[in-house]
Amino acid sequence: MATAPDLLTAATAELAIRPMREGDVADVVAIERSAYPFPWSEGIFRDCLRVGYVCRVMTVARQVIAYGVMSLGAGEAHILNLCVGEAFRCRGAGRRLLGSLIERATLAGMGEAYLEVRPSNTAAIRLYLSSGFEQAGMRRGYYQAPGGREDAAVFKRTLRAMPAPPA
Repeated sequence: MATAPDLLTAATAELAIRPMREGDVADVVAIERSAYPFPWSEGIFRDCLRVGYVCRVMTVARQVIAYGVMSLGAGEAHILNLCVGEAFRCRGAGRRLLGSLIERATLAGMGEAYLEVRPSNTAAIRLYLSSGFEQAGMRRGYYQAPGGREDAAVFKRTLRAMPAPPA
């Protein structure tokens, strides 16, 4: 049987990014809980689906391995959550999912994309920097942390303008 990282490489044909469904929430929450000491609740994910946020999952052989949640409005995309299951990290899954979210925001006519990240999450920061994001500021005490609060680095990316459709 192939290991999880081998599965990602070997099963590219079975790799899919699709809208998150109610039935995916349990898998998404399991990944979220394994990744963060202060995870989003099941209710938060269900609310994101209910209000129409862009919620996507990445699957390999129908197994949810990553997810992303993004809001769109006022010409801006805000990537609220992007997480890859531990066995699939640093193998291109996050880059593909992030690219899919950026493409969706661009097609929706958004001019900029924003996100927050813990300064201690250096792997995510490397991904964002290599994907065209730049640090735009800091939010003091934004995240819960074991010893109190942790700041958030705010990242911004200008999205390319889509050509107007022919008249």
